[in-house]
Amino acid sequence: MSKGTYSFTTPIYYVNAAPHLGTAYTTVAADTVARYQRMNGYDVAFVTGMDEHGQKVADTAASKGMTPQEWCDSMEPAFRDVWDLLDITYTDFVRTTEPRHARTVQKFWQDLYDKGYCYKGSYEGWYCVHEETYYAESDLEKNEEGEFICPDCKRPVQKAGGEENWFFKLSEFQEPLLKFYDEHRDFIRPETRRNEIVSFVKSGLKDLSISRSTFDWGVPMPFDEGHVAYVWADALLAYLTGIGYGDEGREGEFEARWPMQYHFVGKDITRFHCVIWPAMLMAAGLPVTHTVFGHGFLLTKGEKMSKSKGNGMKPADLVKIFGVDAYRYYFMSDVQFGHDGNISMERMVQVYNADLANTWGNLCSRVFNMTKKYFDGKVPEVPADAAARVANPMLPIAEGLYAKYDACLGQVDFTGAAAAVQELAGRVNLYVEESAPWNLAKKEETAGDLAAVIYNSLEAIRIIALYMAPFMPNTSAEVFSRLGLGEIAACTDIEAATKWGQLPAGNAVTVGDPLFPRLNMDEIDLDAE
Repeated sequence: MSKGTYSFTTPIYYVNAAPHLGTAYTTVAADTVARYQRMNGYDVAFVTGMDEHGQKVADTAASKGMTPQEWCDSMEPAFRDVWDLLDITYTDFVRTTEPRHARTVQKFWQDLYDKGYCYKGSYEGWYCVHEETYYAESDLEKNEEGEFICPDCKRPVQKAGGEENWFFKLSEFQEPLLKFYDEHRDFIRPETRRNEIVSFVKSGLKDLSISRSTFDWGVPMPFDEGHVAYVWADALLAYLTGIGYGDEGREGEFEARWPMQYHFVGKDITRFHCVIWPAMLMAAGLPVTHTVFGHGFLLTKGEKMSKSKGNGMKPADLVKIFGVDAYRYYFMSDVQFGHDGNISMERMVQVYNADLANTWGNLCSRVFNMTKKYFDGKVPEVPADAAARVANPMLPIAEGLYAKYDACLGQVDFTGAAAAVQELAGRVNLYVEESAPWNLAKKEETAGDLAAVIYNSLEAIRIIALYMAPFMPNTSAEVFSRLGLGEIAACTDIEAATKWGQLPAGNAVTVGDPLFPRLNMDEIDLDAE
């Protein structure tokens, strides 16, 4: 029986460049939640996709000598290939150029127009093409040449004036938004993002331009085809498209899945998701998503990673060195979701060797080898007297692990969840040292105790593999295979599956190659192709 629906999104990513470490960070986080909540008995919807409209996309395409559609089509494999590389299990990949998404946009804005939330006017101010955002002059900074620049990306802005646009009455939602924030304390997380948004809204909201008439690369407004939807009035609605809004035959799916549990976004786009988006939903009479989680930036030596600064690496570069699972594990376990995180190759190697090679990988190798050596590669049957006599310090940790782990992932505390699993792995390694199976094997009278120690260690490994699966799906599948078990992906009740004592005696155990061979920083060639 399903526990119900569990639905969430990444941002709908711009198509101007292939996915980078920051983009992948958000997406791996969402996939970790997706994998866990499936194992936890939920019917999961995980929506991602590509934001393909707007002036920035049109300008990029022109610079490449391509039409906007040709450019967007050329970028789709760049995204899908990286998500395949990182084993991302999205349920829908929305392209904002798809006809189904155009139907969503037109249905939504026609509804708001009919309700009186849209009007025609003209805008005068400043526009940043890169951020696709309008700014008041008071919001801008100046560069050394005295030019007005965007406060976010620091690029020069363009004077925008006299263009006739359609506007959304965002200003009418200032008080409803503040009331909503007060009544739904978890809507904006972490707390630092919430404080920023509340302060911004209290300073006053202006009506939002939702259309452009100076170019045609966008979804035509249904009530005025001379205008196309402004990029944020288009892209945010992809979250609805991905679960069937406006799609004939999928109405029941939308009703079952909305509102979603989470939108995962970078902290630089929380304003759009926490101000504009909930106001749009309120105007449409739709419930607001439970939580927008604005995570921090990945930094190298304190700076945001970027190609322009020469400190950016592609996900594929790191996967070649560490493998997919270790890549996923590092970014989820060592970078606290919600805060800026300093990352480095040295730290990645350190975490890889400590958590994966020394703790998890070494545990599997030594216990599987002892199973082969002492029990002909079979899970031992434990005599009743030995089971009662031999201490099992892992049992209380294992019994309390579901509650701790579930609470962490419910709050998207990936580092906390990983640490809880590592606590059990560390205790099993200590248990092996304390129990000294190599000594028990020397005496016939302690054969039952040896069987108990090996069984307890193998059973703990089985449980650890289940909890590691959302982080490292391939490794956990391999461990299950070596334990002679079925498909770990078939698990839909992790609480029941991790109850102690379910590893069948007699299962064939395979040793195999080391799961995580140790890495030497001096031997890593960052320039290798």
